[in-house]
Amino acid sequence: MSTQALNFVDLVAAIQYTHVALADQAAKAVNISLTLRNWVFGYYIREYEQSGADRSAYGERLLEILAQRLQQTGLQRVEARELRRYRQFYLAYPQIRETLSAKLPALQIRETLSPESTLPAVPAQQLLERLSFSHFAELLQLDDPLQRAFYEVETLRGNWSVRELKRQVATQYYQRTGLSTEKAAIATLAHAKAEQTTPQQIIRDPYVFEFLGLKPQEAVTEGQLEDALLDKLQAFLLELGHGFCFEARQKRLLIGGEHFFVDLVFYHRVLKCHVLIELKNDAFQHEHLGQLNAYVSYYKQHHMTEGDQPPIGILLCTRKNTELVKYALADMNNQLFVSRYQVQLPGTEEIAAFLHKAVEELGGGDE
Repeated sequence: MSTQALNFVDLVAAIQYTHVALADQAAKAVNISLTLRNWVFGYYIREYEQSGADRSAYGERLLEILAQRLQQTGLQRVEARELRRYRQFYLAYPQIRETLSAKLPALQIRETLSPESTLPAVPAQQLLERLSFSHFAELLQLDDPLQRAFYEVETLRGNWSVRELKRQVATQYYQRTGLSTEKAAIATLAHAKAEQTTPQQIIRDPYVFEFLGLKPQEAVTEGQLEDALLDKLQAFLLELGHGFCFEARQKRLLIGGEHFFVDLVFYHRVLKCHVLIELKNDAFQHEHLGQLNAYVSYYKQHHMTEGDQPPIGILLCTRKNTELVKYALADMNNQLFVSRYQVQLPGTEEIAAFLHKAVEELGGGDE
């Protein structure tokens, strides 16, 4: 280390570097602990299924009964669906056992499995350090070991985020690579604009914040500006006096085994319906509308009670001084109700004015 005296610029740089390095290290440590925990859960479940002293008393309902008992103890992410995922994780990645003796020496995990394929396995330590459990959850949906191994390697090569991994699987990157005679060119294109994982994304992973005992609003928001805008938006709607009754912030929905979060949920006592609000701190994109439409449809099926009108979705998009407000009337064919909705809810100009003012107050406007 240099003995030369620090100047002020060096001081700022040194503190900034230290913060980033240790934050990265902390994120990795939390991620590794969570991933190991889930793997060990899977190991214990499999061991009990194979040789548990009283396993016959529970039979095929073992995981449902176990989930209920674990939830009573306060554990999160232990629904029967998740317990099956942990068991599958253990079966698909037996090599993770290699790391347990060093990280958890008190655990006596005996070697009971051979790798499920003859493919070269990525070293367990590299998998643990580079992939979050949400990455593994996506990979476990691929039944073909070769396909799974392909996406493991590509995710590591590109440091892909979970969202990027989902996108590459959905666009059949594996199949396109197999059919292409220019495999290197396909790979270059795939990695050129790929979204990469950051320590912030790891900490905001739904598995991680529940593992750490955090509340959704503490970990899921897309940035400080958006979080502050949600605070102001919530107060703005309540102050209007149009019948809004606050119900939830970052409302968690479990859809097809995945967790999603609605920014704000109100119940409108005049319209007698739920109002779901999604705020995007960027310009409008078509996928935003599709996401909100899915939330509204889910609420219509699972949260409507007798006397309720269909739920309403409101999508608010803003980027600096540009406001774009889109109302999504998901699956609402009753024209009388649409008319009531237009009368009772604040108008487009009113919300646009609010967003403009709020962004300026929070320092998010154009320089």
